[in-house]
Amino acid sequence: MTQRNWTLFIILFAFIATSCSISTTTNAQKPTSLKDAFKDDFLIGTAMSDFQAAGRDEKALELIKQHFNSITPENLMKAERLMTGWKQYDFSLADKMVAFAQENNIKINGHTFIWHSQMPAFMRGIRNPDSVRAYFEDIIQTVGSRYDGKVDSWDVVNEALNEDGTLRQSTFLRALGEDYIVEAFRLAQKATPNSKLYYNDYNIEQPKKRAGAIAIIKKIQEAGVRIDGVGIQGHWHLGKVPFKDIEESIKEFSALGIKVMFTELDISVLPSPWDNTSAEVSLHAAENPKMNPYVNGLPDSVSQQLAKDYEELFKLFLKYKDHISRITFWGVNDGQSWLNGWPIRGRTNYPLLFDRQYQPKAAYYSIMALKTGK
Repeated sequence: MTQRNWTLFIILFAFIATSCSISTTTNAQKPTSLKDAFKDDFLIGTAMSDFQAAGRDEKALELIKQHFNSITPENLMKAERLMTGWKQYDFSLADKMVAFAQENNIKINGHTFIWHSQMPAFMRGIRNPDSVRAYFEDIIQTVGSRYDGKVDSWDVVNEALNEDGTLRQSTFLRALGEDYIVEAFRLAQKATPNSKLYYNDYNIEQPKKRAGAIAIIKKIQEAGVRIDGVGIQGHWHLGKVPFKDIEESIKEFSALGIKVMFTELDISVLPSPWDNTSAEVSLHAAENPKMNPYVNGLPDSVSQQLAKDYEELFKLFLKYKDHISRITFWGVNDGQSWLNGWPIRGRTNYPLLFDRQYQPKAAYYSIMALKTGK
């Protein structure tokens, strides 16, 4: 080989090597999961079911490990599941979930200390203030202290508001008075000082209910008690996502010096039996075939609308990423969603990013495209 040819060979080899290096680097930099795509923006979470925490849904567990860096127990840390009797607890399943999270470098949002629903059987019908206070204090102290340093954050109080922004007439309000929310945060601050403390509710992006949530947050702050953030649940409906209200809520809540989370995100594709947008779990409606139109699969037009809604949502989330710390989907895949059984039992809903076969849907790709450009 002549000197000239040898020189050309070296130049050509260097060019090919550089091109391959650039290509490899570019490919390596393209995110292949939700948590990687949004790692510089906010946590991406999902709800974990009892079945999954017990290790009985391997496909879901693989999706969780691949795509999510935060989990919220869908039910297993609620009082109804933890408490077997007065001041008696069964932590076995919750401990398994915590161990799974620690092994996979996943943060946990505890859900929830104080909620009017899903209380243990022994508390149903109890109105005596001393008994309610004893239960109230015991669950926060016992559960909070057990998982201090292991649970990243807690929904200290869940769904304390009516739709008009007034306080719900719950067992806690009737027995303990209006200051029970402040007291819950005070106790949580002491029991689990290494966890962030949140108020969580649905429809608090709506003006009246938002005003009620703001009043709660200010009252806690004025009492000198710590509150770190607010969770907007985000149970919305196809083609009716209230983008303007969501944006205004992010602005108003973050102006209080706290972080905003979207904590139970799903978008129902099915018709609602009511005109309102309630997510009150105690409400139910009668079965009606017209309310369950997609038993045999989701039409492409509906799938594309769902993808568009999620894309617009995440554009908004990215716009305010400095104020948002976590986005949590309420379930790993469509088959897990609570919306299959609420408010009408036995329906087939498609509100999440992964289908019943654990495969990504158009909605997943529409979100990922915001970060990958594809």
